[in-house]
Amino acid sequence: MTEDKPRKRRGAGRVTLNTVARQAGVSAITVSRYFNQPEQVSEELRERIATVVTALCYVPNLVAGGLASARGKIVGMVIPNISGPIFANTIQGFSDTLSRHGYQLLLASSYFDATQEESAVRAFLGWSPAALVLTSHFHSAGTEKMIAEADIPVIETWDYQPDREPLQIGFSHFEVGVTAARYLHGKGYRRIAFVQNSAPGDFSALERRDGYATTVRELGLEPWVFAPDPDSAPFEAGKQAMQALMNTSPRPDAIIFANDNLAAGGLLAGQRAGLNIPEDCAVLGFGDYPFAEMLLPSLSTIKPPALEIGVLAATRVLESLGVLPVEGEVKRLNLLECRVIERESA
Repeated sequence: MTEDKPRKRRGAGRVTLNTVARQAGVSAITVSRYFNQPEQVSEELRERIATVVTALCYVPNLVAGGLASARGKIVGMVIPNISGPIFANTIQGFSDTLSRHGYQLLLASSYFDATQEESAVRAFLGWSPAALVLTSHFHSAGTEKMIAEADIPVIETWDYQPDREPLQIGFSHFEVGVTAARYLHGKGYRRIAFVQNSAPGDFSALERRDGYATTVRELGLEPWVFAPDPDSAPFEAGKQAMQALMNTSPRPDAIIFANDNLAAGGLLAGQRAGLNIPEDCAVLGFGDYPFAEMLLPSLSTIKPPALEIGVLAATRVLESLGVLPVEGEVKRLNLLECRVIERESA
């Protein structure tokens, strides 16, 4: 019968902050400041502490630190789609800016589902984050109530609704629709259609549709909107739209797609059907995804300020937390611009 070995108590032998301080030859307060307020530690000491932290494989107890200060060093962000290329630069810019000041990003995806977003917000708030960042102003009643009662900074990105209480960092989706319609009209197109996103909860895309519809009416034209089957994959939805619209008489001479994925699906389907783009039908997307310029013909699109949104949102969070100084007027304009990227398809 073998003798049971005594269990090692969890946490026994754990490297502590005091151990790091002794090895680095600094005070425990300096090590704590290195993790929480790195900008207040000299470059020489940061390098020395970093070397010891790496050598000892030290992991700070962020939960204990968060409980002690009643706030963590985590910022929660909920976006519609983590895998979507349109949000990648926003996430990267936001995370990079936070991490330079000792804060980390905790990310969740709602995939345009208000219920999923509400669950994520509730979970984040339960961890006492330093701040909360959401996408757009379309939320459930439960989410609205939680962000109204939250005692932390709340920012809404990829949108601009200045009358709302949360700070807005983004642009007007309605104006994107206006820009798209005016751009194609200025190029001589008169039968301009709009293809909605197949994701039912993408209300921002519907705002772009409304901007388009209002503008074509002002230009003396009739709006022409196609809605793909709900929840169909983006490329398939674009293909479906192109096939359906090209079977009408008269055909549209230009199509605005809700995003570049749909536009690519439509463009490829058009080519397979023998269309010459843009001679037979121009195609305009939204998002300026990485593949847009690689298509043949290359995809004309509207480029949102994705990276700028992430950097500016993180900056405003850090300002709200007192980590960065607030410069200029208290109420600053956080309205950013989208721009047309003119390529071969329109």
